[in-house]
Parts: sequence; structure tokens; C-alpha cells
Amino acid sequence: MKAIAVIPARQASTRLPRKMLRPLAGKTLIARVYEGVRSSPLLHDVIVATDSDEILQLCREHGWNARMTSAAHRSGTERVHEISNSVAADVYINVQGDEPLTRAEHIAALLGLMKDPSVQVGTLKTPASAGDINNPNAVKVVTDASGKALYFSRATIPYDRDAAGPSYSKHLGFYAYRKPALDRFCALPESSLERSERLEQLRFLENGIPIQVGETAYDTVGVDTEEDLRRVEAILMRRET
Repeated sequence: MKAIAVIPARQASTRLPRKMLRPLAGKTLIARVYEGVRSSPLLHDVIVATDSDEILQLCREHGWNARMTSAAHRSGTERVHEISNSVAADVYINVQGDEPLTRAEHIAALLGLMKDPSVQVGTLKTPASAGDINNPNAVKVVTDASGKALYFSRATIPYDRDAAGPSYSKHLGFYAYRKPALDRFCALPESSLERSERLEQLRFLENGIPIQVGETAYDTVGVDTEEDLRRVEAILMRRET
């Protein structure tokens, strides 16, 4: 199975300006993400897909494979799709450029899902911490008995009406796609649930495209704010001492 990882790396960010190039425990954020993805021995290649000359130049200075993609893309998935139109693979892994705690184990879990040829889209979940359960910035996912996603939400799902103490799962921003699923996603308009929750993966579900969800013990922290940056830096410093 030829698998290529694509790291969408957009320069513009409203909540954390120039975040891809921000220093994080001695390296840039994009360097942390790239090295985490590159640590997997299961990938044929890792490509940074950017709309920034500055990010492209940084990648070239480090010898990383990077490609310029359209500034008109509205999502990382669209940027991965552009790469898929020129680079052939059996599976495309999408690792968002703000996931500096990416590990080889995340890639292995995703590719484990894609060994089943019937799976068109895969993603990951991890047990939600107490702080994530009611946090709208931590996306929750519920799945059926076979591991297919029923729904993703910023709300607390499932709702614990009778204090039964259900388990909660946090969705992690890693995806695996086959080419037809990417093509279909980008041909479809933004869906109503996607617009409401601001979660693009709901476009797949609303259009009847199943998402298989694997589980990992390795949580991550997506970097969207200065607070996230400091939190991840502390984690990395502990890990590397």
C-alpha cells in the first residue's frame, strides 16, 4: 500500500498569526509536525502543501518535500486533494499543520484502518480527558459497534441524561483517504451540519460516505492559540529531557 502524508500548512491564521513559523521548544511549529510525521517508516513520502513562499523556502532549506498549492483553498482537505491530482498513491494521510505532537503510532493506526479495502475514509479518536468533555474546542465523536462514525460535535456527546457515566471520545485531526473519497468531498458543496459545527468531516457523513474511526492512546494538542503553544512547548520539554 503506497501511502503519502500531506501536511497542509497555511500561513494566514487569525487566532495565532504566522503560527507555522512560530518557535516551539527550539524548532518551528511546522518542523515539529514534519518530523513527527516523517518518523513513520510506513510512508512513501511526506509533502508539505502550502500557500506561502516563506514556508516553501523554509522547507527547501531543510530538504523537505514541499509544494505550492492554491491560496483559494478553504480547507486542508482541498489542499490534500490538489496534491492527489499530481501525486499517485493508494492512501493519502492528512496531518494538519498545527499537530506538533504527531507520532509514528498515529500514522500506523490510520494505515491499519486502510488495510480494509472497503474503507474510504479513516480517522482517529482517543479517550477524552475530563477537561475535554465539555470543551467546545475539543471535538467529540461517537461511533457504532463496528467503529464507523455516527457523529462529530463540539457539543458534549453522548448526552448523559440519567448520570449513567458514558465514555467520551475526543476526535484527533488525522485523516486517511482514498482518491475517490477525496474527489467526491471536493465536488460536494459545504453541508449544513458542517457549516453549523465548523467541522468539515461532517460533509462526508451528510453525504453518506462512512468514516472508519480507529483508537489511539496518544492524545495530541492542536495549536490554535498562544496558550496552546505554551502547553505543547511544556509537553515537548518534558519529553525531551
